[in-house]
Amino acid sequence: MTEIRLNNLMMLHLLWLIPAMIMFFIYAWRSRARMLEVFIEAGLLPRINISASQTRRRVKMLLGLLSLLFVIFALTRPAWNVKPQTIHRRGRDLVFVLDVSRSMLADDLVPNRLERAKLAIMDCVERLQGDRVGLVVFAGGSVVKCPLTLDYGFFRMMINDVSVDSVSRGGTMIGDAIRKALNEAFDDQEKQHKDLILITDGEDQDSFPVDAAQNAADAGVRIIAIGLGDEHNGRRIPVVDAAGRRTFLKYNGEEVWAKLNSDNLRKMVNVTPGGKYLNVATGTIDLGDVYFKLIASADKKDLEALTVDRYEEKFQIFLAVAFVLLVAMLLVGDGKSER
Repeated sequence: MTEIRLNNLMMLHLLWLIPAMIMFFIYAWRSRARMLEVFIEAGLLPRINISASQTRRRVKMLLGLLSLLFVIFALTRPAWNVKPQTIHRRGRDLVFVLDVSRSMLADDLVPNRLERAKLAIMDCVERLQGDRVGLVVFAGGSVVKCPLTLDYGFFRMMINDVSVDSVSRGGTMIGDAIRKALNEAFDDQEKQHKDLILITDGEDQDSFPVDAAQNAADAGVRIIAIGLGDEHNGRRIPVVDAAGRRTFLKYNGEEVWAKLNSDNLRKMVNVTPGGKYLNVATGTIDLGDVYFKLIASADKKDLEALTVDRYEEKFQIFLAVAFVLLVAMLLVGDGKSER
């Protein structure tokens, strides 16, 4: 048995037009009968040969309703004759390594460094062209939030859920985050077609990030580092206490000022072939544009093939029938036929 698929089920709500049209025609007929009775004496009405044929009016109404019905079914985009189709994907493996330490709450970017980074990542994902994408977040520890996937919807859900609470351990360990991405996010099938986009303010607590970057280079992973934050004066880190009051993070009684450490990031990208450092500081970043210039134009590999069922859309048949019924309705006259 042939399976029929309706690609736009919302159009079925238009079927409510059918009973509405029927009610309208009934109302119109009754109104016409009442108007005739006003002008013609009731006893004479059956004796008068009125030129309009009630039967033909009903036929025209039926043809019009059927035409509307077939138009509605055409709008649902019915399809059948399923045919399997194999889609081959080409792309690169792209892992975002995002800093979620408390220094990313500094508001030298609006609304803060972390939220601006998330918006930039979302913009980049909107422009991906078949690449697999993954996500690692880090502070004092590292967590793989999303393994490499082609499911961009799932990735967006994961990035929306990211906050400074995504990693329980405080601090900033960039080196550990890179090693986490190399060991658990990337696969080791081949040493090419891999990019790691590191988004951070560059502060690190002796996790040997340059050595980790060298490990990435040995594994064929290119690092693109994006530095966020004020490089010269820094910015205080806002926190909200239990009473809802906004204060600033303190360490040993003194307020902490988070600065962008660009030197660390430059050293890291310099040890990876093709590495690139983008000093956003307190400016703006278009990761979508970065993707097209640095990633989309690079060499790609064949990713897994996907076989999907394609249905042939047949809405043209329903539109043709509706047109024929409409023409037939126009050709049926209102007058009585003469013998």
